[in-house]
Amino acid sequence: MNRLEKSIESLLENYDAYGMVNHSGAANLPGRESIDSIVRGIEELLFPGFLENLYADSESLRKITVEKVNNLSLELIGEVEKSLAFSARLGALNCGHEGCRAVAALVVDEFFEELPKIRIVLAKDLEAAVRGDPAAKSADEVILSYPGFQAIAVHRVAHFFWTRQVPVIPRMMSELIHSRTGIDIHPGAQISECFFIDHGTGVVIGETTVIGKNVKLYQGVTLGALSVKKEEGDCKRHPTIEDDVTIYANATILGGETIIGSGSIIGGSVWITQSVPPGSRIYLKKDE
Repeated sequence: MNRLEKSIESLLENYDAYGMVNHSGAANLPGRESIDSIVRGIEELLFPGFLENLYADSESLRKITVEKVNNLSLELIGEVEKSLAFSARLGALNCGHEGCRAVAALVVDEFFEELPKIRIVLAKDLEAAVRGDPAAKSADEVILSYPGFQAIAVHRVAHFFWTRQVPVIPRMMSELIHSRTGIDIHPGAQISECFFIDHGTGVVIGETTVIGKNVKLYQGVTLGALSVKKEEGDCKRHPTIEDDVTIYANATILGGETIIGSGSIIGGSVWITQSVPPGSRIYLKKDE
C-alpha cells in the first residue's frame, strides 16, 4: 500500500471515529448549495427583476412566477423533508403516520401562502430605509444595494420556517445572509415592521430578541445575552427593544430582562445590561 492509499484508509477510519459526515443512505441533511439556491429563488420572487435580468410585462411575469413557484416548491419540499426526517431520526420530532414528506409539503404550501404577507411587511421596511437614510436616493437603490435590507428580507423568510419548527434550514438561511452582509440575525428573533439597519456590518441580534415597530440600528450593534448555562438555553436571554427606538453604532445591549423603552435613543458604544424607561437618552459620559 502506497502513501496515498494509506492516507485514504486513515481518512475513512477518521470518518468512522469522529463523524461529521452527512448521512448518506439514512436521514440526509439539507445541502448548503441547495439552500443557497432556494434563498436566491425566494429573493427573486420577493423582488422580481432585481436579482436577474428580467424584462416582463404582466402576462409574462405571471408565466415566470408560476414556473418559479412550482420549481421552488419542489426544491423546498425536498430539503424540508430532509430536515424533518433527520430530526425525527434523532427522536426530536414525530412526523406522524403520513410521514415527513407530507408534513414538509404542508409547511411549504403555507410558506407560499404567507409570501405576499411577507412582501407587505418588507414594503414597510423598505419605506423605513428610504425615510431613515438621507443617502438613499430611491427604493430601488435600497433593494439593489443595501445589506441591511437584504438581511431583514431573508430573516423574515427564515423566521417563518423557525416558527414552524423546521430544524436546521432557518439557521442555514441566516448564516448565508450573514456571510453575504456581515449581519447576524438569529432566525428566532421577533422583529416587527418598519425595521431598518443602516450600514449594518457587525450587527448581532440574538435568538430571543424582540424588536418593536420603527426601530433603527447602526453598524456594530449587539443585542445579546448575558452568560447563561446551557440548560437555560430555552429562557429569554436577549433584550426587548420597544417601538421607535434608535440604537447607534457599536452599542451593546444584553440580557433577557433588559427592556429599552419606546422612543429611546441609545448612543454609540454604550454598554447596557438593565432596562431604561421610555423616552430615555443614553450616551457615554465625556471625561472631564
